[in-house]
Amino acid sequence: MKAALKAWIALMAVNGAFWCGPAWADWRDDIGTFRIGIVAEPGAGNTVPGLAVLTQAFTNALGMKVEFVVARDYAALIEGQANARIEYAIYSATAYATALQRCGCIEPLVAPVDSDGAAGIRSVLLTRNGKLPGLAGMATHRIAMAPPDSVGGSLLPLAGLAAEHVEIAEDAPFLVQAPSASAAETMLVDGQADAMFGWVKAAADGQPRVAGGTQARLEASGLSALQVVWISALLRYGPHAVRSDLDPEAKRRLTVFLTNLKSTTPDVYDLLESKHTGGFMPVASKDYATAEAIVRLVSADGGRR
Repeated sequence: MKAALKAWIALMAVNGAFWCGPAWADWRDDIGTFRIGIVAEPGAGNTVPGLAVLTQAFTNALGMKVEFVVARDYAALIEGQANARIEYAIYSATAYATALQRCGCIEPLVAPVDSDGAAGIRSVLLTRNGKLPGLAGMATHRIAMAPPDSVGGSLLPLAGLAAEHVEIAEDAPFLVQAPSASAAETMLVDGQADAMFGWVKAAADGQPRVAGGTQARLEASGLSALQVVWISALLRYGPHAVRSDLDPEAKRRLTVFLTNLKSTTPDVYDLLESKHTGGFMPVASKDYATAEAIVRLVSADGGRR
């Protein structure tokens, strides 16, 4: 009986390998070539440093042919993924939210963090010497704001305040539009403004800030007696996103590969992510609610920002 049982188990194992093998490979066969979309750095044309190394790393992770597609801008990248010409794309936070609004067919896998644990930024409303006691007093004070295309100094605070039912028009008389973020800082330093919108780096674990950003710059310049009047929700760093209909096994392989990349092959990580040096963390759609709010704000504004 024991011998017969062992023979049956061995036969089932062989049959299992025979039947499971082709099914396991179906998603690779269906895709053919796994295409990864990326936007080149400004001035780099359609070249990405270390592309051959990156291609081989993803090929090894997925066990299939991989090809990188270099897009001219995020708009082209979004169209490519929305139209299923690419399976995987590397986005900024607002580009991801725009892509999600465009087709609803993508989901984030991972996002980078900084070596100090920062996972994104928060907008802050800063005042000096208590000149602005709270949000309710904004209308009677001068508030410096960065240009309309500044994410941390304009878009994020307007979207964040709107989410808290504090609606502020871009042309509100108490807002003083500065020509740059640094000019807004100078207005606060020189007393031309009672407060300003800036940004701080923030961790993903709920801690409000880590070193870096507007407040750190002002304090480093010698400005004292700064107070934070208001702080926004977290805007995560941009994700690596895949099409939602990608096979779960492919998503699993990519997530394992990416979250271990910094510790296993840091040189490959540096090629893939040069700005944020702390590695990749798994993320979910809910982590980009703030980015979605910014995109809705811009869309409602008719794209004037």
